[in-house]
Amino acid sequence: MSDLKRHPSQLRVVPEPTGKVTKADRTRAVILNAALEFIWSHPFRELSVNSLMASTDLSRAAFYQYFEDIHKLMETLLHMLADEIFASANIWIEGVGDPVALLNEAFEGLTRSCYQHGPFLRAVSDASTTDERFETSWKQFLGAFDDAGNARIKADQAQGLIATFDSRPVIFALNRVNAHTFIDAFGQRPRKQPKPIQKALARIWISTLYGAQYVEKGASNLIRK
Repeated sequence: MSDLKRHPSQLRVVPEPTGKVTKADRTRAVILNAALEFIWSHPFRELSVNSLMASTDLSRAAFYQYFEDIHKLMETLLHMLADEIFASANIWIEGVGDPVALLNEAFEGLTRSCYQHGPFLRAVSDASTTDERFETSWKQFLGAFDDAGNARIKADQAQGLIATFDSRPVIFALNRVNAHTFIDAFGQRPRKQPKPIQKALARIWISTLYGAQYVEKGASNLIRK
C-alpha cells in the first residue's frame, strides 16, 4: 500500500498527499473505508462484495480490480490496524527508562486504539475461523506481537528487571488475554468503558513481568537502559 496512508486516529485510508494521486488510489481508499463503515454496524458474516459495493457509488466489478475477495480486503485492513497498534506497543517495546511507566503508557494507547476499532477486531477474528488464508494472517498478526514482546522480556531479563523464566509461553498467554479481552469488551455495542479494561490488563502485565508491588503506583524504581 505504498500509494496510500493510514489516518492514525480513525483507521481511515486517504490518498498519499505526496506525489500524484491517481483515480485508482482514490477508488481503493473508498472501498477500504466503506468496509470499515460497514463493519461498524454489521457482523462480518453479512459482509459481501454486493453489500459492500452497494454502500458506494462504485460498481461490483470495481472491487475486483483491487481485491481478490473479501478476505483479501480484510487482510489489508488488518495490516493497517497492526501498524497503529504497534505504534502504541512500541512505547514499551523500544522505550528507555521506567519499564512499568512505559507499559502503562503503552496500554493507554492500545486500549484507545482497540476501543475505537473494536468491531473491526471482532470482524478479523471471526474471519480467521472461515478462511485458511486469513487464519494464517491472524496468526501472523498475533505472532508479530509475540516475537516483539518476547525479545523485550528477554532484554529486560538480561538487565535484571524481570525474573528469569521461559518468556515465550508467557508472552503468548499475555497477548491472547489482550486479544480476547479487547474483542469481548469493545467488539460490539454497547462497548464496555475503556478505563477499567486498561487498568485490568496493565495490572496483569505489570504483576506478571515486574511485580505486583508496582501495580497501584503504575511506576517503579526500575531503570531500563
